[in-house]
Amino acid sequence: MKTRYFAAGVALACALITPATHAAISLAATRVIFDGKNKEASVVVNNDGAEALIQSWLDPLDDASSQALPFAVTPPLVKVPANRQQLLRVLYEGVGLPADRESAFWLNVQEIPQAAAGDNVLQLAVRQRIKVFFRPTGLKGDPQQAPGHLQWRLDRESGKAVLHVKNAGLYHVTVVDAKWHTGSTDASVIDAKMVAPGASASMPVKLPANEAAPELRYEIVNDFGGRESYRVTLPAGQSAAPVSVTH
Repeated sequence: MKTRYFAAGVALACALITPATHAAISLAATRVIFDGKNKEASVVVNNDGAEALIQSWLDPLDDASSQALPFAVTPPLVKVPANRQQLLRVLYEGVGLPADRESAFWLNVQEIPQAAAGDNVLQLAVRQRIKVFFRPTGLKGDPQQAPGHLQWRLDRESGKAVLHVKNAGLYHVTVVDAKWHTGSTDASVIDAKMVAPGASASMPVKLPANEAAPELRYEIVNDFGGRESYRVTLPAGQSAAPVSVTH
């Protein structure tokens, strides 16, 4: 009985709360590529609604990390007029990052709710985040060829199948929508996984039936936020490099 009264009270309280109106803040890019030979990189913030106050900053990819980043975002706090744009600039201090590989971080853009008129108004701080990829001056290799530096291997460990991937290149590679390709059907393997330069990842997988050397098909996200298709055939215990798929 008490539980029913409590639930009814919560429902009534929610009914009396009016959501606050928020500006339609969006970012003009899904990622930022910071070329080290330039002093800065930038991204445009679009405001398709009412005037909004936004706060911007950079974080390590690991949310648990307390690493201080050698960057500044300007302006860090700014009002964006209704139906206008704001340019955010990311500035590098010039030291503090590896010179032999690409580094990646989160750019956060958060709308700060303005004081609402009246009582019983629920206000939510909406945050958007995209990745910033910093490429130091003189970094070797072609980032467009980065997907070809992935090395895949399929092993059986303790009776279970384990898929391994290693990035032997100098640039991050983001794999999305990876599936076993078995002709008439596809079985999902990875939704999304970013592999850092020199890093490896392993994940247990369920193999398609009667496939001695299954084919893995997936897409990578390129510098422009678009997708490119790749495939790799994986005989058990052997490393293999992917091949681009032309549609």
